Amino acid sequence: MKCDICSAKIETTFLGKIRGTYVRDAKGKQKAACFECQRKLVTKE
Repeated sequence: MKCDICSAKIETTFLGKIRGTYVRDAKGKQKAACFECQRKLVTKE
């Protein structure tokens, strides 16, 4: 699977789950994000 933000490959576990997370964009759609993009998208609320 690839990161929807930077197109880097996201590792998967043996069960097929991604080793990353899903984030929602402004329209509410889920996008897969790698570890590097997760660090960039951190918000402090």
